[in-house]
Amino acid sequence: MQPPVIQDLGPYAGWRRRLYLMLEPTARDSPGLSVTNRFIAVLIILATALTVLETEPVVRALAPSLFVTAETVLALAFLVEYVARVIAAGEDPRYQGLAGRLRFMVSPWAIIDLLAILPFFLTMGAVNAFALRLLKLIRLLRLARLGRFSNAIGDLYQAVRGRRYELTVSLMVAVALLIVTSSVIYVLEASHQPEAFGSIPRALWWSVATLTTVGYGDVTPVTAAGQLFAGLTAIVGIGMIAMPTGILAAAFSDAMQKRREQAESDNKE
Repeated sequence: MQPPVIQDLGPYAGWRRRLYLMLEPTARDSPGLSVTNRFIAVLIILATALTVLETEPVVRALAPSLFVTAETVLALAFLVEYVARVIAAGEDPRYQGLAGRLRFMVSPWAIIDLLAILPFFLTMGAVNAFALRLLKLIRLLRLARLGRFSNAIGDLYQAVRGRRYELTVSLMVAVALLIVTSSVIYVLEASHQPEAFGSIPRALWWSVATLTTVGYGDVTPVTAAGQLFAGLTAIVGIGMIAMPTGILAAAFSDAMQKRREQAESDNKE
């Protein structure tokens, strides 16, 4: 992907261009990430790991002040990065001027950047435990920000988009199987286990666990006919999971092959 044309729009264009080249992966002539983006990627992974560890009371009790300090430093670092990206966005012709900056701020990646740092400031002084946990969970969006640094995310998106009809069909088949299997097990087991299979919606949980081959075992049929049907359902579930997996794998392989062919073509030129 060729970097967008950069225009000199004022006395700050020089440093703003350097900032743009440091932060925008698609603007670089050479492949790979800049040192700045590599550092940001490390911070994202570190922040995500801290968010996960923070939910374990035993770990948090070991050094409670460490988590607070680290979270504060990381939040401020990401805030600086967010502001820098908004400033540097002016180097892209699509986001020049005030209106362009506003368009950039409502772009998907910019929204993820903002949502990744807002919870820190919103949870300061929060007293509602549920709201606190929910906002902390949103911090895990930081991990999604790594997607801006990877061409594989674009390949995956193109793979899903290119096979959306096949995936839709497989989803419809899965929904139909869930309804059919939950209906049959309801007929076979309702009189024996009314709490677990007393209605089709109740039996639906068993169908989901069985067809996805998870098999939690919390709800199981007790009749011979129900157990036989459960075995058949589990076997069908393997094929149901394999179908969309195969579709995505083939599409992703095609996308990667096209990228390699494009890279080889560019190198020859």
